[in-house]
Amino acid sequence: MLLLLETPAGYSLFSVKNKKLLKADADSIYDNFKSITDAQRQVSLTAFSKFADTKAAMEACTELTEGTVGKSLKKFLKKNIVDAELSENLAVLDKQLGVNINKKLGIEVAVLSENVKEIMRGVRLHLTDLIDGLDEQEVKAMSLGLAHTLSRFKLKFSPDKVDTMIIQAVGLLDDLDKELNNFAMRLREWYGWHFPEMGKIVTENLAYAKVVKHMGLKTKAKDTEFSEVGVPDEIAAEVKSAAETSMGTEI
Repeated sequence: MLLLLETPAGYSLFSVKNKKLLKADADSIYDNFKSITDAQRQVSLTAFSKFADTKAAMEACTELTEGTVGKSLKKFLKKNIVDAELSENLAVLDKQLGVNINKKLGIEVAVLSENVKEIMRGVRLHLTDLIDGLDEQEVKAMSLGLAHTLSRFKLKFSPDKVDTMIIQAVGLLDDLDKELNNFAMRLREWYGWHFPEMGKIVTENLAYAKVVKHMGLKTKAKDTEFSEVGVPDEIAAEVKSAAETSMGTEI
């Protein structure tokens, strides 16, 4: 299977070497990408096409967000898949983009599964090491430049709507608030299996996350200085006391 990954620096095409990953448990795939050596055993770089400049990157990004196949992407796929006569299926993250690639180039696009998503996540984790000549700092600079250019470009479509940025900012804050609440809920749910009593003692989400990170296992509660993360002494004492008689399971 081939993986199409878009980066701020250009298009990249990877081949999955370890076919067992496609049928493995999705939750275990990350273990195969813990280091660059592990990642190199799972995938290999088939092709990479660097954007000529920020303008080219912005055009490609705009086309990708709309799910269309632009000239640069079409040329890249034609050269490295069609002309190279590769018969493997291609995996892309965007469904609409996959449909358009199949229509324009006749390339078979694979159904995006959780396994493929996890493999792509593992590749992105070591992207700068898997692609020769791609510097991490350079990619960060390209990301920032592309973000600013794309933002200015999109704002040009509504120059008279002075409230657009405020509305978008409020919407973004709402989205962030929802996501943070979701993460806090998941943390309480998962850590609750280990130390359920702490959920009623530490009620504030941020304080709860700090305590979990600082303390780790409940067995370390007795020797943990909770004042270092801003937890009042009375709450710290309750946590330590509850940890001694906790009914939670071991991790």
